[in-house]
Amino acid sequence: MNPVGMIEHVTELMRPMGTVRLKRMFGGHGIYIDELFVAIMASQQLYLKTDEQTFATFAQAGCTPFVYDGHGKPATMKYWTVPDEALESAQAMRPWATLAMDAALRARVQRATPKPRAQRRAP
Repeated sequence: MNPVGMIEHVTELMRPMGTVRLKRMFGGHGIYIDELFVAIMASQQLYLKTDEQTFATFAQAGCTPFVYDGHGKPATMKYWTVPDEALESAQAMRPWATLAMDAALRARVQRATPKPRAQRRAP
């Protein structure tokens, strides 16, 4: 499948989950569902957002993380491939996209939650 065809296919798979928007980034595309950044497409490969609660599910399914060259050494992002069967239908993609949306929502809440300030020590 050519790159444009793959982007269109992934968009169709995710459309039942909400409004899909693409943004060019990372030499590929960022994929948003209802304005949540849930996936990236790079080198014709789909990677869904994970976090501490979900990455093990992806790993157990034989998925692999997104790794890129970070200044001469491999750097891993919290985005993982999906099982091949998830790319076959919107129904098969739904549980994986739901995990990505949940991870994105948790990340959004975490970013919005103010971190406690360190207390100053008296001199």
